[in-house]
Amino acid sequence: MGKSRTKRFRRPQFSPTGNCQAEAAAAANHTEDGEDDGPAAEFLEKLQHPSAEVRECACAGLARLVQQRPALPDLARRDAVRRLGPLLLDSSLSVRETAAGALRNLSACGGFEVCDDMVAKDIMTPLVALLRECSTGLDSNEMSSQQKADKNRNPIESIANEAVNVLWNICECSSRAVSIFNKEGCLEIVLKYLRRFPTNVDLAVSVAYCLQTVTEDNPELLKSFDGTALRVLESALLCPVTSMEYILLKTLVAGTIWNLKDIIPSKSQAEIINAILKIFSDVLEVSASDTVIQMKKTETQRLKIASETEDILASANADDLVEDDEMEEIPHKRKLRRKTFISDLLPSTDKELREALALLTAQQTALEVIVNMCCSEDPSDDEWEELSSSDESEAFMENSFSECSGQLLSPLCLSHEIHTALTNCLIPKKVFEKTASPDSVAIDICSSNSTWKPLIRKLNTIQCRALMCLQSLVSLLDIDHLGGAPALQTLAQHLSQLLFSQPDFAKHADFLEAISSALRALLQTMAAKNIPQCMTPEQLMTLCKVGIHSRSIGVRVNVVSILGITGSVLAKEDGTLETLKTIGCFLLDVATKDPSLVVIGEALDALFDVFADGPEAEKASVQIKLLSALKEFQPVFKMKIRKEGRGKYSPDQLCVLDNVKMNLRRFVAYQETVEKRLTS
Repeated sequence: MGKSRTKRFRRPQFSPTGNCQAEAAAAANHTEDGEDDGPAAEFLEKLQHPSAEVRECACAGLARLVQQRPALPDLARRDAVRRLGPLLLDSSLSVRETAAGALRNLSACGGFEVCDDMVAKDIMTPLVALLRECSTGLDSNEMSSQQKADKNRNPIESIANEAVNVLWNICECSSRAVSIFNKEGCLEIVLKYLRRFPTNVDLAVSVAYCLQTVTEDNPELLKSFDGTALRVLESALLCPVTSMEYILLKTLVAGTIWNLKDIIPSKSQAEIINAILKIFSDVLEVSASDTVIQMKKTETQRLKIASETEDILASANADDLVEDDEMEEIPHKRKLRRKTFISDLLPSTDKELREALALLTAQQTALEVIVNMCCSEDPSDDEWEELSSSDESEAFMENSFSECSGQLLSPLCLSHEIHTALTNCLIPKKVFEKTASPDSVAIDICSSNSTWKPLIRKLNTIQCRALMCLQSLVSLLDIDHLGGAPALQTLAQHLSQLLFSQPDFAKHADFLEAISSALRALLQTMAAKNIPQCMTPEQLMTLCKVGIHSRSIGVRVNVVSILGITGSVLAKEDGTLETLKTIGCFLLDVATKDPSLVVIGEALDALFDVFADGPEAEKASVQIKLLSALKEFQPVFKMKIRKEGRGKYSPDQLCVLDNVKMNLRRFVAYQETVEKRLTS
């Protein structure tokens, strides 16, 4: 498998608050009713209203409206981006925040095309200006009257958080936006925001997401990372963990530092890699299912206590009002004011959900970065200093970044030392544990609550990422680092149990691709080391018969390869004639009928491996008439490559297909000699 790009996690979308909720909800209803000229035109017109409150409500309505895909073309036609952009610099802080929230939703829901269009319509100019103004505002010790009105939040930080999310969304989808990020010096701005992690972890996490995106494959930006910038990342990396959100922050910063591997001083490389992997190891150590269960229990208890407290205070209010009525001194307005005050004191209702979600996202991110680390190119043993033990992984605090002055040093490549670091930090063991199916109790808890239900998908995603990570580790590490032959056999049994304990596994495309990838790598390693396989040919055929009907080319390639590996092992054993015939017929059917040339090429390669040698394989090939079938298919295969190849497949894929075509010619010649010998 190729390098796995870290996938973004889409957080809950910006949601309008206050008096704007009713208007935003009405917008959703109008859109569903199909009124073409209703909410979009009205909201866009109100963006120019002299009243800040009206402009804010219009932005809030648009924030809800853009989450409905049918509304996006109409908003694009009405030039919503150009009309929202100036409001990022509105005189009202509330309008700025709500306008940024609308653009955040638009960039998140619209995808690549919308983000490219936003850049084309110059949204980056007011966005960068807003980010600069927020940065300047954070430096000021003076608070405006708007800031003083709400002592529990800093509106400048809230605006910055929305703006950073817009920046992140656009940069992830548009290379032009990344170029503007580089050119406009946005790195210094967002690093200033990151420094506020001790008091505003939400803002810091948003910045960390953005940094992980813009530092990927961006050598131009790496030149801007001087010692000061690296020390900001270092301080966030080593921040104390007081919540799951800080675990997520540390994980994202670790992923960013991995992207900066090419500029890390050579003498610090070993310590930093150990520190990164130690963080990932700690993250993966936590049980996701147990955390979900505990957080839901905590939320239930908290809400129960809050409800009881509110009932008690409401009762006390009623008693006070009776007394007040008798004394005729205190107006009725007192009750309303007191009730609002009590509600303001209650904690936010999604606190535990956010904590659980932060942990799950951190674990997913850690697994994805480990895959990328395993896929680093051009390993070289000469580019590393001796790696310290995992127990000393935080020793780089003292001097790892202090002497870095932005000098571009030799690339940091994966090598034997990183293999050792993966083992020292117990990464294979932690990844193996994450491949287990989510706890049924946690699934039941999430299923019974609509706000927690999305966590089910996150739990399943972690399992899939762990399986893909396992595939990378099995392909990369020596079997001794994986626990030896017994550990690989145990792993094969575990994967078999995972697969066949789910009768409907064919319906879960992501799971099927992940587990088939892990099985493919595992069986390949076991075959290369002559380790007996624990899965029976019948079990593998069950997987392959299901997998070959998948829409995913990756799944079909995996199951074909699995049969090729299994067949090549069985070809060396006695008494396997019938199984080899079954495998041969299956692969031949795939090679001649699959619509994808990639799958066809893999099936032909598998046939070459299975029937390359061995008396059982030779007899099986004659009995299934392999030679005549391949001779008939040979011109068809050539024609398919000529007609379909140039337009649908990459140069690398075409190169592989050309090799398969050449090997097919040789294999046909070999099969002719086999058939002559056996039939003469």
